Amino acid sequence: MNAVEVLVPITLFIAIAMVIKWIVEARFRHKMIQAGVTGDLQRQWFEEELNQRRQSALRWGTVLVLLSLGFGIIQWAGWDEVNPGVIAILAACTGVGNLIYYAISQRQGRSA
Repeated sequence: MNAVEVLVPITLFIAIAMVIKWIVEARFRHKMIQAGVTGDLQRQWFEEELNQRRQSALRWGTVLVLLSLGFGIIQWAGWDEVNPGVIAILAACTGVGNLIYYAISQRQGRSA
């Protein structure tokens, strides 16, 4: 099985899941507007959604940067095979990325 045979179904599944999520969110917004939700509650809900998206972007950006650093370390060390050391470096970089995200989000929570 080559990479294309694996990546195409995975990508298709992710795309379908994202479209379903967007449709559900759009229907929720539409129903909220139809129900006559007050402006303050609407604004608060939209601000919270925007904050969640920012936090998600921050988390994924931090984790992916650290993972790329882990892959760089693996390339620099010249490791060509998957072994426990390679997996440990990638897991450690993922963990450090999540810890950095946590520290940043806690700092933002205190300053807000």
